Amino acid sequence: MYRKSKWKCGYNLTVLGHGNNEKSVPQLLIRDLKFEKKSLAKLMFSPDQENHPSKAPVKYGELIVLGYNGSLPNGDRGRRKSRFALFKRPKANGVKPSTVHIACTPQAAKAISNKDQHSISYTLSRAQTVVVEYTHDSNTDMFQIGRSTESPIDFVVTDTVPGSQSNSDTQSVQSTISRFACRIICERNPPFTARIYAAGFDSSKNIFLGEKAAKWKTSDGQMDGLTTNGVLVMHPRNGFTEDSKPGVWREISVCGNVFSLRETRSAQQRGKMVENETNQLQDGSLIDLCGATLLWRTAEGLSRTPTVKHLEALRQEINAARPQCPVGFNTLAFPSMKRKDVVDEKQPWVYLNCGHVHGYHNWGNKEERDGKDRECPMCRSVGPYVPLWLGCEAGFYVDAGPPTHAFSPCGHVCSEKTTAYWSQIPLPHGTHTFHAACPFCAHQLAGEQGYIRLIFQGPLD
Repeated sequence: MYRKSKWKCGYNLTVLGHGNNEKSVPQLLIRDLKFEKKSLAKLMFSPDQENHPSKAPVKYGELIVLGYNGSLPNGDRGRRKSRFALFKRPKANGVKPSTVHIACTPQAAKAISNKDQHSISYTLSRAQTVVVEYTHDSNTDMFQIGRSTESPIDFVVTDTVPGSQSNSDTQSVQSTISRFACRIICERNPPFTARIYAAGFDSSKNIFLGEKAAKWKTSDGQMDGLTTNGVLVMHPRNGFTEDSKPGVWREISVCGNVFSLRETRSAQQRGKMVENETNQLQDGSLIDLCGATLLWRTAEGLSRTPTVKHLEALRQEINAARPQCPVGFNTLAFPSMKRKDVVDEKQPWVYLNCGHVHGYHNWGNKEERDGKDRECPMCRSVGPYVPLWLGCEAGFYVDAGPPTHAFSPCGHVCSEKTTAYWSQIPLPHGTHTFHAACPFCAHQLAGEQGYIRLIFQGPLD
């Protein structure tokens, strides 16, 4: 028995007794790894803290696109990337509503909106358009997100295709993301509050809501409206921590008001206004643009989040423990994060029904199963057999725990509390459905929990 025996790198080996042929085999759970707290603590700083904090510009937060494991399939380029940091601008570019022009003809509305300032036009009918002019706000910075590559867009976002390996995978799908999807307004002074609004200003500094768009006059005489496919937001309860719980999905209007969801994504009838909730983003807020979902992380929240260096240290700790394949007795190792999408010959594989980790082999691959399911040689359970991948996007982690669990069916590995959190988050899918998905690849989760605990075998020497 290996009940309390210790071996290299501080793992405790424990016989778990899943099958008769396990009695003489050392089994280990990664949670038993005794990490060097001092060395890892040095790695638990945010990127800002790693540099010169006194010289670093003020960071409002970061937007991270769900479905990408640290970068886009073909790499991050310019404004199109998987992660976008919002920094305080050298000069404020925020805007706020000012003059309202009512009962304009479309021609008159066009003349007004052609001025060198921002405006929102609400077309009520062919004969009537309301134009709201916006003026400069020296206290805020504005950042715009959308599918367009025009200059007003700060962060270019395209549709996320689950498990896509190249940008061409996403371009073949007709996009449902608006060209000018939304805008985020950040206060330039502490506490640097960030608020989200549907729709973004185009190259002419205008937002146009046509006749078919949902729009209305508010109780105080102002105008408001919704975009075609809408901008949905969900704020987690208890922040973005290991104690987080999913909140309720809401829709955000052009003026930043909060509404319950429409019956379908593009229905003309708006939901009910939720007066006790705001458009203020908090750490862990999710923003859905109907085709891509973004995670908002505040600068403070990121300072408590593991860094890529921390994840790399965890990878090296696992590999230093020399886990073995119970069939081939070869040593397994997670590939470097630079090779996170390429299957390596030492790659760990897992049986998703039981969690036993092996190297790749053909044992139990019977023709009648059509190659989809395999029989685990350790416990004889039958199920999918997939390679394991380390979750490399640190912003998705709710804690700095060791990578003990994997999402099913994709095999992305991260901490237990991170898998537990994302497995209970209903993400918008299509026009009116929701399902939980792996944040690293966007694959819909399967199985009873959507994730499994990993069981490695230790070396026999």
